[in-house]
Amino acid sequence: MATETSTSAAGGSWVEGMSADNIKGLVLALSSSFFIGASFIVKKKGLKKAGASGVRAGVGGYSYLYEPLWWAGMITMIVGEVANFAAYAFAPAILVTPLGALSIIISAALADIMLKEKLHIFGILGCVLCVVGSTTIVLHAPQERAIESVAEVWDLATEPAFLSYAAIVLAATFVLIYYFIPQYGQTHIMVYIGVCSLVGSLSVMSVKALGIALKLTFSGVNQLIYPQTWLFTIVVVACIVTQMNYLNKALDTFNTAVVSPIYYTMFTSLTILASVIMFKDWDRQNPTQIVTEMCGFVTILSGTFLLHKTKDMVDGLPPTLPVRIPKHADDAAEGIPLRSAAEGIPLRSPRATESFRSTL
Repeated sequence: MATETSTSAAGGSWVEGMSADNIKGLVLALSSSFFIGASFIVKKKGLKKAGASGVRAGVGGYSYLYEPLWWAGMITMIVGEVANFAAYAFAPAILVTPLGALSIIISAALADIMLKEKLHIFGILGCVLCVVGSTTIVLHAPQERAIESVAEVWDLATEPAFLSYAAIVLAATFVLIYYFIPQYGQTHIMVYIGVCSLVGSLSVMSVKALGIALKLTFSGVNQLIYPQTWLFTIVVVACIVTQMNYLNKALDTFNTAVVSPIYYTMFTSLTILASVIMFKDWDRQNPTQIVTEMCGFVTILSGTFLLHKTKDMVDGLPPTLPVRIPKHADDAAEGIPLRSAAEGIPLRSPRATESFRSTL
C-alpha cells in the first residue's frame, strides 16, 4: 500500500509532484532558454545593421561594437546565462540541462518572424519533438536533493563512485588533448567535442555546487567561509576556460550545423550521467520514471538533430551540410561562412555560449 501511495504521488500532476525548488529551477531554465534563444536573433540583427555601414564581423570587422542592438543582444545573453546558473541551484541537472534545447526553438521561431528565415516543415516537426521531449522530462524529473551546506556537496563529490568518474574523465581528456588532437583534431569532429563534453560534465557539477553555496549564503547561511566553495569556484573557472578553448576550435574547423547537435548530445548525456552518479538522482525514482525520462531525452535529441539538419533547407531542395569546412581562404567558394565570434554559440548545450561557452 505504501508503495502504491508513493508511486501515485510521484505520478501525480506536475504541480503536486514537483517541489517548490524544482518549480523555481524549471521557471529559471525556461527563462534562460527564452533569453538565450532571443539573444541570437537580436545580435544577428545588430550584426546586419552594423555590417551595412561598416566592415562585417565575418571578415574581421568590429563595427558591431558600436551598435546598440548588438549590445542589447549581449545583455540578453548574459541574463539568460545568469538564469541558467541559478536554475542549477534549485533543480537537478537532469531537469535543467536538457531544456537547453528549447533555446533552439525560440531562436528558430524568432528567426522566421524577425529575420524572414523560413523554417522548413521538418524543422517545425523538430521543434515539436523538442517540446514533447522537454515536457516528458519535466513531468517525470526527480525532486531536488535537500542540501544544507556546501560541505554536503563536497562529501558527495568525494565519494568513490564520483571520484572514479572524475578520474576517468580527466584521463580521457588528457589522452584526447595530448594524443588524439595533434593527429586527428583537424579531421575528426568527435575529438574537440569529446574534450568539451567531458570537461563540461564536471563544470556543471561544480556550477551546481557553487549555485547551492550562493543560494544558502543569500538565505542567511554563509557558505563563503568554507574552503570547498572556493575550490568549486576554481574548478568552474578551469573547466569553462577549457570548454571555451576547444569549442572555439571545433567551430573554427567544422560546420556549426554539425557541431551544435553533436555537442548538445554528448554534453547533455555526460552531464546527466555525472549528476546521477554524484547526486544520485535516480535513487529517488522508480524504473518507470527513469525510462520515461530517457525516452523524453531521446525525443529531444531527435528533434534537435532534425532541426539542425533542415535549418538551411528550402522546400524541394536538399540541405548542404559538409562535416568538414575548408580552410578560411576557401570559405567563400564553399558558400558556408564560419560563424563569427561576435554571434556566439551557446555552451550548455546547444546553449554552449558566449558568456560561458563561446564561451553552459
